[in-house]
Amino acid sequence: MTLRHWCVVLAISAGAVTSAIAQSDFPPSASAKQEVPRLVEVMGMAQLEHLKLWYAGKAKNWDLAAYELRQLTNSLAEAAVFYPAVPISNVTTMREPLVSVADAIAAGDDRKFVASMRALTDGCNACHTAMGRGFVTIAVPTGGQPPANQIFSPSANSRKK
Repeated sequence: MTLRHWCVVLAISAGAVTSAIAQSDFPPSASAKQEVPRLVEVMGMAQLEHLKLWYAGKAKNWDLAAYELRQLTNSLAEAAVFYPAVPISNVTTMREPLVSVADAIAAGDDRKFVASMRALTDGCNACHTAMGRGFVTIAVPTGGQPPANQIFSPSANSRKK
């Protein structure tokens, strides 16, 4: 399955699962509640994945960028599945920017990647605003130095595009 299809399927699935959970008569069991990460933890991971996605794309390490996009998509789906108070429309509106980023990665297109990351970031901020959390503002990284504990340039073992 291509990265683009993965993003679409995951976004749509998250919407359907969230709807089913929200309409369920059965509350989660006590043990299930213990296993569910707090929303701040899921969003913290999403923020880190967004950051790493940006630096991987800027380094033209499209394999790493594709991996980070899958991780980010999973985190957004988890937020929707675990937290039914997150409106379905917030999840489904992220589909287009996620697909756009996936398309840019698949094409290895730097300019499209930058534009689609800006649209994705705008989508994150729109969701935060809709949830009454507009004070949590995400930005495309502007600094030249990525986090110091990971190499973002493609290695000799990476597949070339």
